[in-house]
This record gives sequence, C-alpha cells and structure tokens, in this order.
Amino acid sequence: MNIVMTIAGSDSGGGAGIQADLKTFQELKVFGTSVITALTAQNTLGVEGIYPTTPDFVELQMKAVFEDFDVKALKTGMLFSADIIQRIAKSLRDQEVQIVVDPVMIAKGGQALLQEDAVRAMKKELLPIANIVTPNIPEAETITGMNIQTAEEIREAAEKILQLGVDCVVMKGGHLDGPSAVDTVFFKDGSSFKMRSKRINTKHTHGTGCTFSAAITAHLGRGLSLKEAIIEAKKFVQGAIENPLNIGHGHGPTNHFAHRLGYEAEVEIIE
Repeated sequence: MNIVMTIAGSDSGGGAGIQADLKTFQELKVFGTSVITALTAQNTLGVEGIYPTTPDFVELQMKAVFEDFDVKALKTGMLFSADIIQRIAKSLRDQEVQIVVDPVMIAKGGQALLQEDAVRAMKKELLPIANIVTPNIPEAETITGMNIQTAEEIREAAEKILQLGVDCVVMKGGHLDGPSAVDTVFFKDGSSFKMRSKRINTKHTHGTGCTFSAAITAHLGRGLSLKEAIIEAKKFVQGAIENPLNIGHGHGPTNHFAHRLGYEAEVEIIE
C-alpha cells in the first residue's frame, strides 16, 4: 500500500482542503494521512471563519504520522501562517519524501487564506525543498511580484519561482482568457510542456486546485515520474470539472467520483 499525506486546512463544506485531498487519494488507490493546519467554517458560498491550529500541534501531527508510516509523497495546501510554514519545513528537511506545494492563498469567494508574512516564509523555507509547486496566475503573481498576462510573462514568472529551488513549476492557466485552459509545466533543467484542455463554463470549481495537487501527490506516491504524475492528475481534475455534482448554492465542488465512473477527459499534451 502506497501511503501519502496532505498538510492543509479542513473545509467543512467538503469540497476543498483536507476533505478534497482524502477523497482524491481514495479514488486513486493510495492511503491518505493528514495534518490539519486550520479549521474553517465554510460552504460553497464562502468562508465564514478560520480557526488555525497551533504550530506545535502541526508539528506533533507530522511527527506522529512519520513515526508510524512510510510516506512516499505529500502535498501542502492552506498553511495559514509563517510560523506553521516554518515548522512544516523544519519537520520535512530530514524526510525522504516527494513534496508538492499548492500555494493556497485566496478562497473562491475572495477570502484570504494565507497571511502576508507567510508568503515570504513559503518562498524562503518551503519552496527550496519542494519537488513541485502548482500556482494559478494570481498566486504566481503574489510569489513573483509580477503582472502575468502573456505566455512570455508566464515563462518569466516560472523561471523566478524555479530560482527559489523547486524542481518543477506547474503554471495553471485557468484564470487566463481563451477557449481552452492551458497549463504550462517548467522543469529545472530548462525543459517544458503544455497541457491544453477544454474550458468548461461552470461555477462548480471549488477545490479544483486542491484536487489537482492531491492527484499529483497520489501518482507520485504510486511511483510515477513528475511528468507522468502531472499529466494523469490533469486528466483526473478535468474529468471532475466536466462532470459536476451540481450541489450547493455557490461555487460547488468538483466531482471526485468522475474517475471511478469512467468519465474520460481529453487533455492535449504539447511538447
């Protein structure tokens, strides 16, 4: 049994965070463990409250899991504060585990999920030890301080992020206009490729970033290469978006069951 971990916040609405990650792990046949960084009171309409976990307890959760399980890969999501990020980075430095960072900063409804000084801590402490980081355009703009609108600016931003020490940057293109959603993947060795998929006209996209990064983590935990894991994760989340559950009165969750039900998503790989 391949064991993976999610370090993230809890979503009481079940569409994102720890809940989305564990659902994704289960669907992709890996055993999921968890470290909760914060509790949220939220639903598809927005976040009503955030109650962070103490840095000591975050560290204790990680210690408990690592002492008992052989974790192959892990992902981080909502980390909330600089203190929590520093404790996580400290706990991971001696672990032989593949690390996926989903730099969660803003909720679908616009609420801030990451304190300002935490961005600096992420750049200094966490990204240098990560294998993959998966920012959307607004998150990449926050990390780099750039305004990103063109393909050249996407490449420039990715290069800045790679210089922080991470091995691979997945620049998600869902926030850019166009008939297709194009994600561009950059590796430290200078190589890159694009993933193009049909843009879906839907408001039910809550938890897509969490689900995508969790799927990457699951596939890494099963032994796939970075490139293979990213491509398979893209297919998983695209299928989840194309076949919505249509629940909730706001930004509804993606359909984590789509993969199990056999929905095949088309993703074009452009080398």
